[in-house]
Amino acid sequence: MLHHFLPALLVTIVGLTSLSAAENQLTATEKSAGWTLLFDGQTMNGWRTYAGKPAGGWEVKDGTLHAIAKVKGTELITEKKFNDFEFAWEWKLPLAGNNGVKYFVTEARTAAPGPEYQMLDDVGHPDGKIGTHRQTAAFYDVLPPAADKPMKPVGEWNASRIVVKGNHVEHWLNGKNVLTYELGSEAVKAGLAKSKFTKQPGFGEKIVGHIMLTYHQDDCWYRNIKIRELK
Repeated sequence: MLHHFLPALLVTIVGLTSLSAAENQLTATEKSAGWTLLFDGQTMNGWRTYAGKPAGGWEVKDGTLHAIAKVKGTELITEKKFNDFEFAWEWKLPLAGNNGVKYFVTEARTAAPGPEYQMLDDVGHPDGKIGTHRQTAAFYDVLPPAADKPMKPVGEWNASRIVVKGNHVEHWLNGKNVLTYELGSEAVKAGLAKSKFTKQPGFGEKIVGHIMLTYHQDDCWYRNIKIRELK
């Protein structure tokens, strides 16, 4: 099923695992593969608040984009919209931490902006006890990730990727594809029907949209945020 863009994925894997540049920089291999940096380690250029909300809850510190816990914070979205893409980032959470990355994000449906790649302390956060469909790398509340996902301990950096090609979506965690699904498939329809999003028109459909960094009142640190548009 993936044969039509496996070569592109192989180029990506080589690019992401070759000799690393400094944090928040691209290697020559990544540049030649079409990657664009979305965080320069010094500013929040390329990002804005969601739905015109007042800015708050984020800072750039020590080369990371930091969600500050327990303040009046808001979600950040990319200024640009994306269709088919590969989005990569590194992140870490504290004990009992919760955050996520959403994609196909629209500002026309603020109650459910888009599907979420969940980031969670699976053991220490209450959501993790509800089920695997709410744990790290899940399509939040809809589809669970693989049981053998390679999760790093709380406080350590994890590396994640989201790949979108047409209706095909992949969630990666620390170099392993841990969830693959097709938008509009029976599996997605069944997951949506049991989720909190069942009454949200258009949720879970493919659109050209923003990418969002959520704000859930917990500390979360991001670095090496980058994207590659797929043709």
